[in-house]
Amino acid sequence: MTTYESNYWLTTVSMRAASAGELPARVDVAVIGAGFTGLSAARVLAKRGAKVAVLEAKTIGWGASSRNGGMVLTGLKLSAEALSNKYGVELTRRMYAASVSSIDLVEQIVRDENIDCNFSRSGYLEVACKQSHFDEYARSRDFIAKEMNHERRIVPRNELASEIGSTIYYGGMLDETSAGVNPARYVGGLAGAARRAGASIYENAGVLNIQRGSQNGAGGFEIKTARGNVHARDVLVATSGYTSSATPALKKKVIPIGSFIIVTERLPESLARELSPRNRMISDSKHYLHYYRLTPDNRMLFGGRAAFFPETKNTVRRSAEILRGDMVRVFPQLKNTKIEHAWGGTLDFCFDTMPHCGQMDGLYYALGYAGHGVAMATYCGAKMAEKISGSGGEEIPFAAIPFPGAPLGLYNGRPWFLPFAGAYYKVLDWIS
Repeated sequence: MTTYESNYWLTTVSMRAASAGELPARVDVAVIGAGFTGLSAARVLAKRGAKVAVLEAKTIGWGASSRNGGMVLTGLKLSAEALSNKYGVELTRRMYAASVSSIDLVEQIVRDENIDCNFSRSGYLEVACKQSHFDEYARSRDFIAKEMNHERRIVPRNELASEIGSTIYYGGMLDETSAGVNPARYVGGLAGAARRAGASIYENAGVLNIQRGSQNGAGGFEIKTARGNVHARDVLVATSGYTSSATPALKKKVIPIGSFIIVTERLPESLARELSPRNRMISDSKHYLHYYRLTPDNRMLFGGRAAFFPETKNTVRRSAEILRGDMVRVFPQLKNTKIEHAWGGTLDFCFDTMPHCGQMDGLYYALGYAGHGVAMATYCGAKMAEKISGSGGEEIPFAAIPFPGAPLGLYNGRPWFLPFAGAYYKVLDWIS
């Protein structure tokens, strides 16, 4: 297999929103991370008059914000039923409503800021790998309609050909509210919007250390970066799966998990329409799942947890081989299709697989999107910006839930247990 180890999305955009010059000596808010969360927050904070510096260790959108599948989905990693059992129906309603509102927010930003990123309400289809999975869809659909006031539609197996050109599934469940986007163009556009609002964005400014300190009698934080130091009244940590030892308490709460993607050569229009007649965002019902979609120029993008460890040259190369075999099992029509791009990214899972927003050791944070980050990170960034600026607004539902660490404290930020977790989920898929 001939494959370029490169991110397809980045071939479609040029990031140009970084600020030149030295870091300012003092800002109102320092935002760590120039991804969806940080840039969404910076845009809102700057619009409210704050002096904002976004500190990015690499380049704009370098992490998961440009490496994902571009799926803008309702819901959370856990099912609405599981969330209701854990947190109660009322809080779950608020969290589910936030997931729906987050897509509206992305659409509004794209429209207001004139971001050319192929945003489209194309809908999301989950396909059942087993009959028992499909049998659960009706109950899930009914619960979401009754308790979450959100509609989904069941697609029986004999109608599935109208949605997907594969015969291996037992049916599907469709959410028409969900959307697709080119994530690299979106994060680049979000950076431009933050700059126009007045925020500054500094690349290659990885944060090395954060300490409480005062400057000219004003309290806050002294932040040491690879490009110099800056004093900030407030700090928002928006580093997700790339959370580092600069924020050790948060690092112990976040599990970095690798997710990998391959992208084919451009497909003939007829073949593209055969594989995905309605251009849905699609994933399967496994724990060790696959997700796939057509790109705007008719390539098949196919991703999954082929390896749980974060991306390296070896994990990308091995994952590309695994994913190609899996793709052909789903779509035998692609047996002789060339793979032109393969890459990996690092997702941020917390121990409860939930997003979390709040304050820890005086630092604000928002992270833990578990693969639902395009919309949810945009939402959480904006909401945390409102909180930091003191402009009120409704309480963030994810700030109301406990933020657990590892059982017995058996985690220091290095995910030694990922091979065991991967094996566990494969067994669950086998027995479920």
